[in-house]
Amino acid sequence: MAISSSSDVLFVVFFASLVCAVCSRPFVLSHVSFDGESADQGTASMDLSTKQASNTANESSILEQFQGRSFKSSTRKLSQSSSSCNTGNPIDDCWRCDPDWDKNRKRLADCAIGFGRDAVGGKHGRFYLVSDSSDDDAVTPKPGTLRHAVIQTEPLWIIFSGDMTIVLKEELLMNSYKTIDGRGHEIHIAHGPCITMQYVSNIIIHGIYVHDCKPGGNAMVRDSPTHYGWRTISDGDGISLFGARDVWVDHVSLARCTDGLLDAIMGSTAITVSNSFFTQHNKVMLLGHSDEYVQDKSMQVTIAFNHFGEELVQRMPRCRHGFFEIVNNDYTHWEMYAIGGSASPTINSKSNRYTAPSDPNAKDVTMRMDTPESKWQTWDWRSEGDLFVNGAFFVPSGAGASSNYGKAATLGPKSSSLVSVLTANAGVLSCDGGLNC
Repeated sequence: MAISSSSDVLFVVFFASLVCAVCSRPFVLSHVSFDGESADQGTASMDLSTKQASNTANESSILEQFQGRSFKSSTRKLSQSSSSCNTGNPIDDCWRCDPDWDKNRKRLADCAIGFGRDAVGGKHGRFYLVSDSSDDDAVTPKPGTLRHAVIQTEPLWIIFSGDMTIVLKEELLMNSYKTIDGRGHEIHIAHGPCITMQYVSNIIIHGIYVHDCKPGGNAMVRDSPTHYGWRTISDGDGISLFGARDVWVDHVSLARCTDGLLDAIMGSTAITVSNSFFTQHNKVMLLGHSDEYVQDKSMQVTIAFNHFGEELVQRMPRCRHGFFEIVNNDYTHWEMYAIGGSASPTINSKSNRYTAPSDPNAKDVTMRMDTPESKWQTWDWRSEGDLFVNGAFFVPSGAGASSNYGKAATLGPKSSSLVSVLTANAGVLSCDGGLNC
């Protein structure tokens, strides 16, 4: 749910379909054993001021060129590299070396890092097997569907019976203490409204594709077994956090949504976005509702080991008010800027690799919005150990040794020279039972 500032440009996303297989295979077992438990099928118990002005002047032409492109399927192969464990990536090394990962799925919940490290998802609940890719009724969802799973009040670890493309009729309103775990199958949530977490906590989303998301709304939607209500028109985000906390998004591939790929607003906090792949989009990630919404000062977000890839324009992320830890990411494409903000956010960029575009007016990693230099020069933005390629540069500000950076002790970075290894498997993994994922 994105709230645009006056500096943001309007952008119309042209949708393109991915070639995806819709699951049509019945799952013949009514129960499958994991972690000693059973999965019930379908049940749940330069001069900077001049440079900034130049960027603003070029926004329209940049976006005209971007709009004119035909979207294609990503050329990035989203599967494991030749060495899938002991890579130095602390999340992956925590669980991917286990060839019996499919029997020990909940081990994943112990592997989170950063501000979202306390998200337990459905670790303390049963497995729920999604066996039906349909979403015919947002008020009375069928047992066995993803919507029926996510609205339950009890903790659930949600898995899938086969490859699926799930076209949601309305936003998928998640209840607390849920894990969506797509490992072992190719799971797409696409071509309709997508995922919303509103005033919930302890969510893990892992191993799914989220793309081509569209607005929904002006409809009744259920968010628990005992409640449904009227939803106004949504923005068409891929993953939207609204007053949510303790959320971990890991190994997700996102592309081509109507508004943001991942937005967190209205007091959302304790969030980690890791090992994910972002591509083919304008406004990638918004963190903070508006300059006036001061409750977002408590927002804390870790962005780590992600790949920001081809045909991205801006907002990787765009921040307001809170504290943002950006560690060991690979930025290989932006058209306007990579990291932006307003309303005095604290940004700690550590050991990332920034590869600038060829445009000489877009080499700056950073962008301060709607604020004179006399004010933003006091904001705490720093770069530590980052690697800059093709003329990229980061404009720091603030005291440099501010006590604000003490909040960043959640994650020690690896050397930026290792970013290509640390992010080699960003996005959805190809996982087969009995083998290292």
